[in-house]
Amino acid sequence: MSSADSPVPVDYSRVFSSAIDRLHAEGRYRVFIDILRNKGMFPNARCFAGHNGPKPITVWCSNDYLAMGQHPKVIAAMEEALHDVGAGSGGTRNIGGNTHYHIELEHELADLHGKDGALLFTSGYVSNEATLATLGKILPGCIIYSDELNHASMIAGIRNSGCDKRVFRHNDLAHLEELLAADDPAAPKLIAFESVYSMDADVAPIAEICDLADKYNALTYLDEVHAVGMYGPRGGGISERDGVAERLTIIEGTLGKAFGVMGGYIAADQMIIDVIRSYAPGFIFTTSLSPVLVAGALASVKHLKGSTVEREGQQASAAKLKALMADAGLPVMNSTTHIVPLMVGDPVKAKKISDILLAEYGVYVQPINYPTVPRGTERLRFTPGPAHDEGMMRDLVAALVEIWGRLELRRAA
Repeated sequence: MSSADSPVPVDYSRVFSSAIDRLHAEGRYRVFIDILRNKGMFPNARCFAGHNGPKPITVWCSNDYLAMGQHPKVIAAMEEALHDVGAGSGGTRNIGGNTHYHIELEHELADLHGKDGALLFTSGYVSNEATLATLGKILPGCIIYSDELNHASMIAGIRNSGCDKRVFRHNDLAHLEELLAADDPAAPKLIAFESVYSMDADVAPIAEICDLADKYNALTYLDEVHAVGMYGPRGGGISERDGVAERLTIIEGTLGKAFGVMGGYIAADQMIIDVIRSYAPGFIFTTSLSPVLVAGALASVKHLKGSTVEREGQQASAAKLKALMADAGLPVMNSTTHIVPLMVGDPVKAKKISDILLAEYGVYVQPINYPTVPRGTERLRFTPGPAHDEGMMRDLVAALVEIWGRLELRRAA
């Protein structure tokens, strides 16, 4: 072969550079802010990016919805575990990493959701991906029915299961039933959906979906990551609040949002827990959560089972911020939950607003762009907590009003 016939080598740097350039051109390049939270003073934090030393900021977009990551009980439990057993777990759950903390937390989570058992994972993403992928492989011929707005981790798990899937329109019961009715009545079926959809801040009709599951002999899989700790008398989520937890086959949750620490889990019948524990690669081959983290999560779950103060404070803050934004003519989206989305509709403008808020007002809120939300629905997503007081809210709204005018953005109708 002559040199003229030799294949042109791949320019890897050019490929990677082009991929990043596309994100910049579309206004979707993500910048990770360099901050540290101030222990015991949330939502106050320090920002290190672009400053001569740390600059004080107020955090408005944390998923630590109830500031439990700052709670004295949680911190004390983690410190005690650190000095009792050390830093890491030492291995997978099967090899050295099955500590008493893990077992105790799984008992608490099973009790929280009224299930026979629970299983811990290293994150909510892993719990969704590993469980859904494993279920689809264990059930021959299984068909999974997935809400079109399900989280990326659920989509990944369904894809990796290799089974047939049907996507139903968001919260559309008629469409879901149409899909169920069209399939073989003898085929195993699983309906996968969320309780609180964190970007639109709406809630699934759980009871009605369970009715369809009963009618068509389907299992149900409910992602409660944005609801555990937040709703229900003991923080069991929307399913506890609505009295339907016992009708659900599997409830999935996270320890990294309202519970303020890290990790994910499922709660279900003990037989299902045993199947996932025994077959899911994402569980079997992963080093277990540090007992320090598990101890903190355990303290948080126990506390929120008995305390409603944090939930009530958060709901009051969310309602107040929504009202202030609406009164100011800002395009706050309708929401019945703790999340306050403010519509922008353009990725470049959403990023610009976020940059101005941080640089000029010391306000930290991240823009939410595609693929997290559909193109043309870019937004700012605020998560006011029990420690965001009315003064902070009024300052925030005044800053937003000024920026909306400066950038000549559309106000609410």
